[in-house]
Amino acid sequence: MELIQSTPDLSAYLAADETIDHDHPVVRETAARLAKGVADSYDYARSAYEFVRDTIPHSQDSGDLRVTWRASDVLSRRTGICYAKAHALAALLRAEDIPTALCYQRLTSDDGGGYAVHGLVAVRFNGAWHRQDPRGNKPGVDARFSLAGERLAFMPDPKSNEMDYPVLYAEPHPAVLSALRAAPDRPWLSKTLPTAL
Repeated sequence: MELIQSTPDLSAYLAADETIDHDHPVVRETAARLAKGVADSYDYARSAYEFVRDTIPHSQDSGDLRVTWRASDVLSRRTGICYAKAHALAALLRAEDIPTALCYQRLTSDDGGGYAVHGLVAVRFNGAWHRQDPRGNKPGVDARFSLAGERLAFMPDPKSNEMDYPVLYAEPHPAVLSALRAAPDRPWLSKTLPTAL
């Protein structure tokens, strides 16, 4: 699948905003801590990915009812669903000048009753985009940081009308962000998640 930038301006994938707030002290301190002792930007990206994947539980897996959406909140509260974890990883990578996009998949929802949009990121190395999924591993999910072939949490099944969306967004998709911001808790969010983009 060919990945398509929503804007040709690569600097948009380094920008800070209200969601990917990599100018926030929590993000800056976390990035500085992760950057200590790494050899290069690739090692930093892998370290940041593993940090978000492994030390911030996916709130559905952990049973945490809180909803986070801003990168600094995800890092400080140590919880979030896939979108929130993608926002946190994007902020950590952009904080170290690694272009990072937000991207999405349409998957069968966990309860099997319809679809849900799943969020992940793409990082730019050596002139190409590489998708990474920091949602967190669990039985049946073994996502890994990789520039040599995708190691994502989920592979869409076209026979089930699942799909990868090819667009690389510089900012969170409005449907995703509005669902996160409006939800008082995760059970509410699970009923209002976008089913398609």
